[in-house]
Amino acid sequence: MTGGSLERQLVDAVLAGDDEAFRILVERESANVIGLCQRMLGDRYEAEDVAQEAFLRAYRSLPTYRGDGPFGAWVWRIAMRLAVARLKQRRPDLQADPSRAAGWLVDLDRTADPVGSLLGEEQRRQVADAISTLPDAQRQVVSLRFFADHSLEQIASETGAPIGTVKSRLHRGLLSLRRRLGSAR
Repeated sequence: MTGGSLERQLVDAVLAGDDEAFRILVERESANVIGLCQRMLGDRYEAEDVAQEAFLRAYRSLPTYRGDGPFGAWVWRIAMRLAVARLKQRRPDLQADPSRAAGWLVDLDRTADPVGSLLGEEQRRQVADAISTLPDAQRQVVSLRFFADHSLEQIASETGAPIGTVKSRLHRGLLSLRRRLGSAR
């Protein structure tokens, strides 16, 4: 049985009233959804809150799920919209500490060299700070491309944006990062 057919069977079971089937769907996708939200929001507790809301909305909206894509991607789109909405609600003085986002960045090679380790930490902080300054749409695309390792087509599907818009947001986001990180050195 393929993952897609199992998902469809689980969705059908939930629609027939089997809440245990939805628990299985949540268990399969929760780590990915929480990770996405944490990368976007920079806070684990806020990410868990948004992920919980995304699953609640998915449960309520399950009759509208067409099944033309993976269930996980559908929940991701819900979670991304909620995370973006949460970012828009934040006041500037309540922005997450950019250095906290460093944890989700790809770890640089850690060696026994303490100077190298300190430089690696500083680089992670600079990158996290630069990413946190990007507009929401650019931060979303950059995060999905480089930290979730999604293709441009996957990003377009998950965000609902045309592929050209995804490419443009990625290009602009990377240019902004290069300018900001280039001046940080």
